[in-house]
Amino acid sequence: MVSEGNGDMKVVLTKPLSLDGDAHADYKAPNFAQRFLSLFRNVRPGSDLTNFQLTPQFNIPKSQLQCFGESAYSFGKNLLQQCNNAESSLERFISVVAWSISTTRPPHFGVAPYNPILGETHHVSRGSLNVLLEQVSHHPPVSALHATDDKENIEFIWCQHPVPKFYGTRVEAEVLGKRQLKLLNHGETYMMNSPKLMVRFFPPRVDWIGDVNICCQESGLEAELCYATSSLFGRGGLHSVKGKIYQSSSMKTLYEVEGHWNSTVKAKDINSGKETIIYDAKEVFSELKIAVVEDLQGIRPTESAAVWNEVSKAILSKNWTKAREEKSTVEDNQRKLAKERNSKGETWVPNNFTVSYSKEDGWDCSPIQERVPPAPIVVPI
Repeated sequence: MVSEGNGDMKVVLTKPLSLDGDAHADYKAPNFAQRFLSLFRNVRPGSDLTNFQLTPQFNIPKSQLQCFGESAYSFGKNLLQQCNNAESSLERFISVVAWSISTTRPPHFGVAPYNPILGETHHVSRGSLNVLLEQVSHHPPVSALHATDDKENIEFIWCQHPVPKFYGTRVEAEVLGKRQLKLLNHGETYMMNSPKLMVRFFPPRVDWIGDVNICCQESGLEAELCYATSSLFGRGGLHSVKGKIYQSSSMKTLYEVEGHWNSTVKAKDINSGKETIIYDAKEVFSELKIAVVEDLQGIRPTESAAVWNEVSKAILSKNWTKAREEKSTVEDNQRKLAKERNSKGETWVPNNFTVSYSKEDGWDCSPIQERVPPAPIVVPI
């Protein structure tokens, strides 16, 4: 964890989510497990937890917007470059499947990031990849992401709308929203969705579950992946991914996919029987670096790290009283701004995205700018 800045302004930036399982252990309050389970004592099964508020003892010192962004810009091996450089459409599609798996980040039991405030932004660059996020809705929570890589001529646009629900012994968060990756040199667009996040209380466990579909209309290729976890009786496997890659028109299976998103995933060629490791989590999550501030003056007041700066500093110092006060200050200010808009009959409009919603298609976010500019916060290469 580091604190960047000078003068009166400082910006707290922390370690990315990793595979080590204890990246955020130091942030937990005393009697952690007991306090965590007590949160759900009065919550009824089937309840929507969208507006559920955690106290700072259960927060990691970063916003959900930052965690969302890390899945795009925080990596060891550059799988995006691999997607672009593959020669055939089938090789590119397999690489996109691997990249999609790499965006499945390892959450940790009992802790969660801050809920982003309306209009919060997160702007980070890694080499030629520039990533910009904005919280485009607060009720319900919707985050938009736009990333462009001028060197590789790649663009991706994501819209994320999590819907968490309580089921007695577990919480499941369905992650709605469209995701698209464009390999502009090849004229290919890949559409995909996200798995669900599951938090099970007994035994304590966090995993990704559910079905993911990836399709490319230009190449006529499609993939179906099923994320699964073991049952209470040990059947199945933790963190498992299983599925297939096939031709959309004929439904002919070309590859079978199987493995674990936190270790390795293999693809088996149906014709030859040859198996190839297409994804290695250790390569993707190796030597993840903390972002640094290169241009303090360029940081927007809406930047996640600036919005939650005082809360994060208090959590890192384990000053829980101060953390609660600072968090309440951020949230109270948002309620005040919302009240002022309502009294004036004003509707808040995102600065970086055009947002639409329909019952049939859900939320959709389109970036206003064609390319994302370089950011004041940079991930060292």
